[in-house]
Amino acid sequence: MAREQALLSTEIVNRGVEPSGPDAGSPTFSVRVRRRLPDFLQSVNLKYVRLGYHYLISHGVYLATIPVIVLVCGAELGSLSRDELWAKVWGEATYDLATVLAFLAVLAFTISVYIMSRPRPVYLIDFACYKPADELKVSKAEFIELARKSGKFDEESLAFQSRLLAKSGIGDESYMPRSVFEPNANCATMKEGRAEASTAMFAALDELFDKCRVRPKDVGVLVVNCSLFNPTPSLSAMIVNHYKMRGNILSYNLGGMGCSAGVIAVDLARDMLQASGAGLAVVVSTEAVSFTWYPGKRRSMLIPNAFFRAGCAAVLLSNRRRDFHRAKYQLEHVVRTHKGADDRAFRSVYQEEDEQRIKGLSISRDLLEVGGHALKTNITTLGPLVLPFSEQLLFFAGVLFRHLFPSKASAPPPGQEASAAAAPYIPDFKRAFEHFCMHAASRDVLEHLQANLGLRDADLEASRAALHRFGNTSSSSIWYELAYLEAKGRVRRGDRVWQLAFGSGFKCNSAVWRAVRRVRRPARSPWLDCIDSYPARMDA
Repeated sequence: MAREQALLSTEIVNRGVEPSGPDAGSPTFSVRVRRRLPDFLQSVNLKYVRLGYHYLISHGVYLATIPVIVLVCGAELGSLSRDELWAKVWGEATYDLATVLAFLAVLAFTISVYIMSRPRPVYLIDFACYKPADELKVSKAEFIELARKSGKFDEESLAFQSRLLAKSGIGDESYMPRSVFEPNANCATMKEGRAEASTAMFAALDELFDKCRVRPKDVGVLVVNCSLFNPTPSLSAMIVNHYKMRGNILSYNLGGMGCSAGVIAVDLARDMLQASGAGLAVVVSTEAVSFTWYPGKRRSMLIPNAFFRAGCAAVLLSNRRRDFHRAKYQLEHVVRTHKGADDRAFRSVYQEEDEQRIKGLSISRDLLEVGGHALKTNITTLGPLVLPFSEQLLFFAGVLFRHLFPSKASAPPPGQEASAAAAPYIPDFKRAFEHFCMHAASRDVLEHLQANLGLRDADLEASRAALHRFGNTSSSSIWYELAYLEAKGRVRRGDRVWQLAFGSGFKCNSAVWRAVRRVRRPARSPWLDCIDSYPARMDA
């Protein structure tokens, strides 16, 4: 019972003056109880820590054995003088031509097998974010007015969406397709969906190909993700047709995977590059807002209306070693977490029809709690891969102590509160990453993430700025955030960037990038016309 109460927060809401009835003219208040993001670092499952260390050991075996071999050989050779070493090599050993050739052949074969079996690094050459036309800008006040004129909402639904917008963290310059505000019209048609998706995808891809000086026919792998709009032929086929790409391209279309699908698409593109040796891969992440729009009355399905906005990102990846010199980043890690086995997690973001058979995306009250558990699992697995050894040692020692001695870990010393005694050591992720690109879902989610991970306001500046300027652009939001960091000129050689996103299913995914060079302020970016006004504009 106490654990359940810890996940609840209360809020007193001023309803204004009662207009009629026996209490007319009196101020009215209501108490709102809601679930909040759990403090997911207060409970850690040891199996996820073990999984992270398994990844680390599997990829770090060469780094662990090579220094030992070098140390042993160096100690042996260091004990001999130059004359003794020369005598051992040439004076005491006899060689024939066959022995020398056999040795060289075995050495060459071993080196060749190692080089061929070693996976090639995957580089991010560049990316482009779609900036819609200015006529698609919509302020919060204009949003409510256009929704009212559409005739699809009653005043209660409009008031609910207005309250959501007021505390969403979204500014007055985000973008929405005007088709959703058409009076008495169904905006979720195949024609409207194709028009919205093609406009966003082709604009982002045109900029990407131009910036990278790459021909569409040179691309060997294409991965497109869009959660709710999945026509036939697919969006990936639409791109292949528009750019007349080659016939043997490996194309994939990911649907229904939510806001975390951008990281999944990158992971799939990486695997296909490693398996096929295709050379170049393009990842396109977008969402069709017209298919997230809900013109009904159920409140859980009205939430996406207030948050989702138009956006798209196109990314060019390569595993060709010659592209290292023009690449911006190298992909270091991808960690994916799926909580779909849990029924509450599976239904936390669920597309369905309401009582009037109007289709929409339902957001459960359990979403924050479910997301917190998914994040806990993800960062527990990611930690051993990225944290410095000192942080890993303190974190793992605390987890191991709590696992072996749960009664001692929970018993507070005299004069100390129980919650403080039960809290494990929280790793400092600021020592692992210089930049954070966390999915800009809402202001509330970002505030809870900041508090639980111990981050500073500056660490989430890019996420808050992307939410304020562009809204929740679904799977492409992490790329708008990285574009913000580049436009500010903050990314330097060796910096590590953590992209974290979560979505329906329920999934939480992380991608870690390392900058291979200093990234200068780009000549083309969706932020160029407003970058100097941030972060001050968010406080206005």
